[in-house]
Amino acid sequence: MPTVPEPVLLRPQFAIPSDWRLDDLHQRLGEIPAERIRLNPPPGYATEDDVLRIHSQEGILCELDDGVLVEKPMVWYEAILAGLIIHKITSFTLAKNLGQVLSSDGILKFLRGKVRIPDVCFISWGRFPKEKLPRRPIPLLIPDLVVEILSDTNTKTEMDHKLRLYFNAGVSLVWYVDPATRTATAYESADQSVLIPVDGGLNGGKILPGFSLSLKQLFDEADRQGPG
Repeated sequence: MPTVPEPVLLRPQFAIPSDWRLDDLHQRLGEIPAERIRLNPPPGYATEDDVLRIHSQEGILCELDDGVLVEKPMVWYEAILAGLIIHKITSFTLAKNLGQVLSSDGILKFLRGKVRIPDVCFISWGRFPKEKLPRRPIPLLIPDLVVEILSDTNTKTEMDHKLRLYFNAGVSLVWYVDPATRTATAYESADQSVLIPVDGGLNGGKILPGFSLSLKQLFDEADRQGPG
């Protein structure tokens, strides 16, 4: 008589309290729009493999927050800004071989259960194990600099949570670029920030000495039209 295999019991990555409702999960994730929260796998049960599977099969980028998959928004104008910033940082760092610059396809593990996908990040060679590129699809690798381009679907609470995660993990400098106001905010810690007006510029500080990025030039380049 054939034996019946034992059912596979999934273990949650995060034990959701038994009395939680959807609103509690919504609050924990920073009050983000509900359409960004994936329900399959069920909240609390998602893993890094699910992040990779969804990216491969659906072309959708998801971040992982203690077993919960959260879709990462990026629309075309934000993508243009991110591409320009990547180009400028890469041009500066490549000439001096300072490290590597990643785009929003660079999926990183920041802490246990915390997978994030910065729009742009710079990682100096000293932060790579033996100064070699990792081969894991989601490496535990902490950038020196993280850049996020804000969008309409980002909430202040979400970005505050993300900011504290970045600095708790060991990030040294964070830039939030806001297309709506054409300004940026530079953070050297979760509680120390400088608002950069549209006629000002971001600088690399101790992370990228000598690097500067004019916001006016950045937005002017993003707003370019065709020759016709």
